Amino acid sequence: MSTPVTSAGRSSGPTDPDEAAPLPRTRLLDRKEVADGTMAFYFEKPPGFEYRAGQFADYTLLDPAETDSEGDIRGFTLTSAPYEPRLMATTRLRDTAFKRVLRDLPIGTELLLDAPHGSFTLHHNVARPAVFLTGGIGITPVRSIALQAAHEQTGPAITVFYSNKRPEDAAFLEELHRLAETEPNFTLVATMTRPETSRTAWTGETGHVDQAMLSRHLDDLTAPIYYLSGPATMVRAMRAVLNGAGVDDDDIRTEEFSGY
Repeated sequence: MSTPVTSAGRSSGPTDPDEAAPLPRTRLLDRKEVADGTMAFYFEKPPGFEYRAGQFADYTLLDPAETDSEGDIRGFTLTSAPYEPRLMATTRLRDTAFKRVLRDLPIGTELLLDAPHGSFTLHHNVARPAVFLTGGIGITPVRSIALQAAHEQTGPAITVFYSNKRPEDAAFLEELHRLAETEPNFTLVATMTRPETSRTAWTGETGHVDQAMLSRHLDDLTAPIYYLSGPATMVRAMRAVLNGAGVDDDDIRTEEFSGY
């Protein structure tokens, strides 16, 4: 699922002064497919709800039609940027009870919202560029961060390396391309590892992100703060590439996604 491994859920209910306040509720407003096998869900933003781009939320199903051993709570990145009027969660449609129920929920259904969580957020030092190395559903916090940075026009320069097998698998690819065309402070380097299996022609980068690809697009590999988001195997591989290029671990921030 499109869930940071740091995600944690908690239940709500009647409380006393020594307990946490009841969790707010949100309503499902819409859903749409944003890549093959990947769906975005749009939720009502509760009054006064605030978060930082890159954080995530835990959603709890109320009286679901079915459940399994994984339970009724899932954490999803807040794919929406904070300035947007709705909350968005994006996930691969894995065959679990939670995702089957979520996929078929009637519009208007209420869920519990436990948020915000996480610290995978953009640094403030504009002298150091930000470089995101991501793949697959790991793009979800990057979309939020990139759109919010463009909205605020105050942050560091951002470059995103985005790896997928095919363009059809790449959620928000066209939206990020449009952002790169209009925002001089944002650069997108999309790469496909199996473009020959695509239904459409691909003329961009191909292959996995490696030191050679980074060097083609970055003047100094030790200058940026790096953000790695995606499956644990990808995050480990990207850290090894960066370490091999002389990047210090203190300049690498990670968000691992599991079970999507």
